[in-house]
Amino acid sequence: MTRSIIPFPVRDFDRFFGEDALSFGEFLPALDIYQDKDNVVAKLALPGVDPKKVDITIENDVLTVSGSTEEKEEVKREDYYHREVRTGSFSRSVVLPMAVKGDNTEAKYDKGVLIITMPKEESVKPKKIAVHVNE
Repeated sequence: MTRSIIPFPVRDFDRFFGEDALSFGEFLPALDIYQDKDNVVAKLALPGVDPKKVDITIENDVLTVSGSTEEKEEVKREDYYHREVRTGSFSRSVVLPMAVKGDNTEAKYDKGVLIITMPKEESVKPKKIAVHVNE
């Protein structure tokens, strides 16, 4: 189970009004988190974001990814018919589902997707236990 620091009703407000209710100039990139045998993996959709301007921190089992993107074209707000591509700053924080080794975390950026691979702590990895039979 994952939890977001952004309360659920705010997301409903955003959907209803079609605007970002948090504040102007901020956006929330799409985020997927899953696990495999050895890692917790987070994927964020960050097209157009310079990966050198992205900050990633893990503190108290909370992953935070923040950064910003700037508009490359100068288009007046009133000249848009429809606009969904977001610019400005962003910050996503999510409580991780288990303890991870923050020092061994790796991040790569490929085709607009940031992939963060966080190795699980040994204590949370599944362990196979052999059953011994007395004869």
